[in-house]
Amino acid sequence: MDPTPKEQKPSDSFISSPASFIQSSQVKDLIYWRDPKKSGLVFGLSMLVLLSLAAFSVISVVSYLLLALLCVTITFRIYKSVVQAVKKSDDGHPFKPLLEKDVSISAETFRKHVDASLTYINGALKQLSRLFLVEDLVDSLKLAVVMWLLTYVGAIFNGITILILVDILLFAIPPVYEKNKTQIDQYVDLARTRINTTVAKLQEKLPGAVKRSKSE
Repeated sequence: MDPTPKEQKPSDSFISSPASFIQSSQVKDLIYWRDPKKSGLVFGLSMLVLLSLAAFSVISVVSYLLLALLCVTITFRIYKSVVQAVKKSDDGHPFKPLLEKDVSISAETFRKHVDASLTYINGALKQLSRLFLVEDLVDSLKLAVVMWLLTYVGAIFNGITILILVDILLFAIPPVYEKNKTQIDQYVDLARTRINTTVAKLQEKLPGAVKRSKSE
């Protein structure tokens, strides 16, 4: 066995970021509907926010959400004050435990997240530079095809509509995949094999394409 560790591609950290987020246990429990009440609540709230953004501006949606939260807290504060006055009790501020809770961000935690973000940003910049400077002709052609297809997608849907579709698919596809995992994996493996074969043929014929089989 070769003791030399496999060299990590510059874009690995950038590509793995959304994948690692989706693979986290809490997110998987939500999108696989382990707890239907919690998943339904998150899905409903996310759809409500996205539909609101489709009908109103971002400033209006944020203002309404904060206003609704403020109305709830003020109403509850007044209600508890009235109850304390009627009962002549001295329970104190109803939100005292929350007010006393430390919500500050430590310097260590801030630096940790900044360093993690910097890793993803550097990975993204490296990946973009190699694509737009045509380090691998096939990869750059793939990007060109994707951008060309996105021009048609953009002509049909706007950004909010795409986010709504992504939100629906994110909560709809995982349960279906879990129930039909074997059949879906077979079709995916077949499609991946054909795609890899086609890409390999293109790399052999196109000038400037990186021969990954020799370099890896």
